[in-house]
Order: sequence, then structure tokens, then C-alpha cells
Amino acid sequence: MKQMFINGEWVDARSGETREIINPYNQEVVATAAEGNAEDAKRAIAAAREAFDHGEWQHTPGAERGQKVLRIAELIERDREELAKLETFDTGKTVEESRVDMDDIAGVFRYFAGIADKDGGEVIESPIPDSQSKVVREPVGVCGQITPWNYPLLQAAWKIAPALAAGNTIVMKPSEITPLTTVKVTELIEEAGVPAGVANLVLGAGATVGNELAESGDVDLISFTGGIDTGKKIMQTASGNVKKIALELGGKNPNVVFADADFETAVDQALNAAFFHAGQVCSAGSRLIIEDSIHDEFVEELTARAKRIKLGDGFKEDTQSGPLISAEHRGKVENYVEIGKEEGANLLIGGARPEDEELQNGFFYLPTIFTECTSDMRIVQEEVFGPVLTVERFETEEEAVKLANDSIYGLAGAVFTTDIDKAERAAAKMRMGTVWINDFHPYFAQAPWGGYKQSGIGRELGKPGLEEYTETKHIYRNLKPEPIHWFK
Repeated sequence: MKQMFINGEWVDARSGETREIINPYNQEVVATAAEGNAEDAKRAIAAAREAFDHGEWQHTPGAERGQKVLRIAELIERDREELAKLETFDTGKTVEESRVDMDDIAGVFRYFAGIADKDGGEVIESPIPDSQSKVVREPVGVCGQITPWNYPLLQAAWKIAPALAAGNTIVMKPSEITPLTTVKVTELIEEAGVPAGVANLVLGAGATVGNELAESGDVDLISFTGGIDTGKKIMQTASGNVKKIALELGGKNPNVVFADADFETAVDQALNAAFFHAGQVCSAGSRLIIEDSIHDEFVEELTARAKRIKLGDGFKEDTQSGPLISAEHRGKVENYVEIGKEEGANLLIGGARPEDEELQNGFFYLPTIFTECTSDMRIVQEEVFGPVLTVERFETEEEAVKLANDSIYGLAGAVFTTDIDKAERAAAKMRMGTVWINDFHPYFAQAPWGGYKQSGIGRELGKPGLEEYTETKHIYRNLKPEPIHWFK
């Protein structure tokens, strides 16, 4: 039974309700978790508020906080294999991918541990004689954090590590269908010696727990990663008390391939961009934009290789891609495929569930490619979040950039070309938070992550990821105070 963690204690939901956690590979129950509601969220918020207002964490020197965050990284490395297995049970992804995730997660905690004491403020020149002026950064306060199901612990790490390093207290709410690794890392936070009330965990649905975090006047910041519709609701709810918000709301990410690109690299990366983790990636390269002169050859090779992607059990070595997360989500993907066909896109491969007997109990869907797509199609504009790739054509550099920017999103994109000047010109014009040149998907803790337009607000990772969890304060000191006699 997976419990919640509130004010340093492991507790059940006040209501006594629980939820079964399902392995999407075969629909077997892998765990039972407490199902919290708004009342549990209020308890956790109160604990975090008390710990911030009257505890020592925010006043603890940054180097000392950094040591606690570093200890969490060490414990993640110690328990890497257990965490990886839990992540695969939760999400269905391959266990090798989960292992890589754990290495990245430990790296995130190590990075923020290392910069926890690096911003000592700044003395600025005052134009007023006999005065002193400085700017300092202080923790925001109580931070509500809501994470998605596709990368449960990775997305949690991007929020937990900087929040703790900066001196905040937190209430974490993972996706109700993938809570296992977040529960485990909360155990490690406790083991690392983080004080009671500083890090709290509430399990439950977004409509109850998440809404309470967004609505509560005792929460100073809400950080959310997930779908755009939910993000807009959180933004509206948080406006009631004008709390700080940080939103990462996904993308419809263009992958632009010019005719002079290295052909093998571009094909390989296009496959990885679209079909890694069954396309359930916010930065997935789900829009392939190919120069017309190589379109047919490129699509032919891409299609042949996509057909060979091995679906299966994430714990088997030969599995290359796992299932979708749930029956509900697979239904959403299937609906988009039907929309694509109705809009006139050419369904080249996929568009169906696999027929393999061993996959029938899981939420699998075949890698799917649509050609002859245009930018006005819903299948091109809306985030499918599954193994569905659309292909568009272009003839000029200007047209390629225009197509890439034709979206309400602006999270990430890529350019493949051997002409570095062309690559730099295109990257400069693409309205996205991350643009890769001759690569797709790499990220690291030192570089900020976030999007333009409706892909979100704010940044995670890098120095900006730490700054999200701070407030800027200007402190002015009069060195020779005396009456000014403005009023006689």
C-alpha cells in the first residue's frame, strides 16, 4: 500500500479510499495507492506553510541545503535499479530507458545541489549619495507541484530539486496513475534528512488535489507539467490569488530536414523523434517537414524502418517501444487517426492496434505515419501524444521556417542540414524554447527547458530553473539617515 507523506509522516487518505495502479503492458495490478482529495491537500499545504513560516529550512545556508539535495542524488544512484523497475511498471517504457532516466534524475539533483549556494545577491550602484543598494533572491514559499504520467520521476525531479535547493517547502502531486517512483523518491528525501513538513506528497486526482493546490491562498507558486487544457484551468484558478505559475504544456514539434542533410542520420533521428516512448513525449518530433526533392526516398526508408520497431514488454531486452499509458489515452490517439483520414491525409502505415497475441492485454498501438499533410489539418496542429507522425513538404528555406512556426506551440524543434549557415539562420527564426541542429531530444540539467507561445510559462533546469523558485528583493540602506523636512 503506497501512502502519502504529510508533515514527516506516512499516512492514508482521510477518506480511506485507494486506487489500483495498473501496468499498461498487461493491465495487471502492480500496487495499491492512497487516493487523496482536497482535504488531504489542505493538510499537506498547512504542513508546508508551517514549515516555511516557522521552520528553519528557508534560513538554512545554501551550502547545507545543497548537501541534503546531493544526498538525495546519492540515494537515487544507490537505488537506481529499483527505481527503474518501478518506472517501467508504472509507464510500460523499456527498463533500459528507465535506467537512463534515473541517471538523468540523479544528475538533476546533483546540479541543483551544486548551485544552491552560488547566488549570494548583487550589490548595485545607487544614484543616491550615502546609500547602499543590493538585490537578493529569496525562496518563494510553499510550492505546489503537479507532474504528468509520461516521465513521472524525471518531471518531479525538475521541480523538487530546485525548489528544495532554493529553500522552499513543497507539496508534490504526481499523476494518479503513475505514482510509484515519486513515492519512492519521497522515501529517499526523508532518508536524506530533509526536515518534516518541507517535502510533502499527496496522491489523488488533479480535479481534487491539483485544484486545491492551484486555488489555495497558502500556496505561493504552482508548477504544472501536462496538457494545455488543464494548464489553462490551473492558470485561471491560480489567478484568484495571483500566485506565481510555471507551466510546461507540451508541443507539436517540427523536425525540418533539408535535402543536404546527412541522410542516414536524419532518418534515424526522425524515427527517434517521433516514436521514442511510443511518442508520449512533450518534445516528440511529431511533425516531419521534408524538402521536396528528397521526400519520396526519405519517407520510403523511414516507413521501412518504422515497420520494424519491436513493441513489447519493457522488461525484455529486445523491446524497443512499450504501450500507451491507458485504454483512455489509446482511444484518444485512435480518434486523432480517424480525424487525419477524414481530413484527407494519406495513412501510409499503422493506424491500428497490433495483432500479436502477446500484446493483446496491453495498450499498444502501431507506429503510424501520415503523408500528404498540410498545416491546416488538426492532425498536424494538435498534440496527439502517441506514435503518430505527420509529413509535410517544402521547397525553400523560407517556406520550411514558416511551416515550422505555424503552430500555437513553441516548445522544441530541429533542423537537419550540412550547411551550418542555413542551420543557424533557421534556428534563429524558429520560435521555440529549444532548437536542435542535426540532433533531436537531448537535454541536460545545465540548460533551461521551456517553451514559447502556448507551450508554457517559465523555465525548468539550468540557472533559470532555480530562479523560478525565488523572489527578487531589493534592499536599500540609508547610510546617513536624517530628517528631510519635506513636511514642515
